[in-house]
Amino acid sequence: MTDMPGIMISAPSSGTGKTTVMLGLLRALANDGLHVQPFKSGPDYIDPAFHHAASGRASFNLDTWAMGEDLLGAICDQAKGAEICVAEGSMGLYDGVATRGQSGFGSSAETAQRLGWPVVLIVDVSGQAQSAAATALGFQAYNPDVPFAGVILNRCASPRHERLARRGMEQADITVLGVLPRRGDLTLPERHLGLIQAVEHPDLDAAIAGYADFLREHVDIAAIRAAARGQIPVHARTQLPKPPAQRIALARDAAFSFTYPHLLEGWRAHGAEILPFSPLSDEAPDAEADLVWLPGGYPELHGGTLAAAETFKSGLAKHAKTRPVHGECGGYMALGEALIDKAGTRHQMAGLLGLVTSYEKRKFHLGYRRAVLEAPLPGHAPSAALRGHEFHYSTILQQPDAPLARVADADGNAVPETGSHRGHVTGTFFHLITAEEAQ
Repeated sequence: MTDMPGIMISAPSSGTGKTTVMLGLLRALANDGLHVQPFKSGPDYIDPAFHHAASGRASFNLDTWAMGEDLLGAICDQAKGAEICVAEGSMGLYDGVATRGQSGFGSSAETAQRLGWPVVLIVDVSGQAQSAAATALGFQAYNPDVPFAGVILNRCASPRHERLARRGMEQADITVLGVLPRRGDLTLPERHLGLIQAVEHPDLDAAIAGYADFLREHVDIAAIRAAARGQIPVHARTQLPKPPAQRIALARDAAFSFTYPHLLEGWRAHGAEILPFSPLSDEAPDAEADLVWLPGGYPELHGGTLAAAETFKSGLAKHAKTRPVHGECGGYMALGEALIDKAGTRHQMAGLLGLVTSYEKRKFHLGYRRAVLEAPLPGHAPSAALRGHEFHYSTILQQPDAPLARVADADGNAVPETGSHRGHVTGTFFHLITAEEAQ
C-alpha cells in the first residue's frame, strides 16, 4: 500500500445531490491548484465523463463486485501524480448485491473502507430538521470500520431550518462540513438512464464553475481537504485489461459513448491503436481495422439517422465478412435487424444480426452480469467468464441467432439476455467490465 489521501462522496440514497457536489468540489480543488484524481464507485458509465470535465483528469470506475484485487490495484495506480482522490459513490452508501463478487458486494462503503477514504455523506434535509441527524448517525454506526468525515446538509430551506438541522448533528456529535441552500438550478438534465451525457450538456463548463462557486460559498473545503486520508494498493502483477485487437475501430458519438475508461486506458497502454469513427456522421469504420467495436449509448434517440447511414452500414458489413465486429447494449441493437423507438417507428439497423428490439413498451433491465461464453468474443475464448453490467429499457422482440453466452445476475439467476453471434459478429446487452481473475 502507498499513501494516497482521498474522500468518498456518498449519500443515503440516489437523488440527494451527490453529482453536483462532486463536480463542484472537483473544480474547486482543481482551481486551488491541486492535482485531483476522480473515481466512480460502481458500474456507472456516464458520470466519469462529467468528472473529467470538472477536474481535467480521466475518471475511472472502482467496482468491488466485478473487479478482483489486481484490477482494482491497476486502476488505483492511475492516481499517480495526484495529491488527492475524490470518489463518487453509487446509490446509497451501503447499497450493493447479496452475493459476493470478485472481491466484495459492490457497495461504495466497501470501496471507502478498503482504501481508507473517509465518507462525506450528502444528507437531503428537505422535510426534516433534527431528524436528519438520526439518519446520519445510523450511517456512521452501521459499519464502524467505514471511515466517516462528516456530512453536507443539502436543500436547506432557511436559516432557521439550518439552525435546527445543525443542532441535531451537534447532539449526535457529527461534523457538519457544509450546508447547501435549496436551489433548483443545481439539477443536471436527465433522461431515462440518468444524466444526459457530458458531451450533450449545452454549457457544461459554466455549470460546473457555478457548482464550484456555490460549494466554495457554503462548504468548508479546507476541512474536507484536511479530512482526506487513505492508501491505495500496490501489486507487482497489476495491469489494466489487454486489448482485443491491435487496431480497433471504435464508434464514438452521441449514440455510442458508453465504454468503461479503464478498458480504453488498458488498450492504449498495451499498444493498441484506437480509431474513432461516427456512425451518426455516416462514417465507415477504418478499412484497416482488425476489430470494430460499437459501445452502448442512445441509438434509440437517433434511429432515423442510423437507418439512413448507408456508408456506415455498408462499411460495417464489408468488415464483418472477414473480421470481428462486436456491439454492447446500444451497439448490439444497432447491429440487429431493426430498432423500434418509443413512438413505435421501426428503423432498419445494420442487419448483421437478427435482433429486433423495441422501446415502445419500456422494460427496465438493471444489474450486474456474469457471462460464461459459449462462442468467442473478441479478446476472449469460449468458456471464459466475464463480468459486466446491464442497464437499458429495451425489449427483445426477435433474437434468432445462436446465444453468445450463459448469462446470470449477481446472485446466479439466469437472465434471458444471452447476447448472440453470427459469423464474425457478436453482441451483448451487458457492458463488459473485465474477465474474471484467476483465483
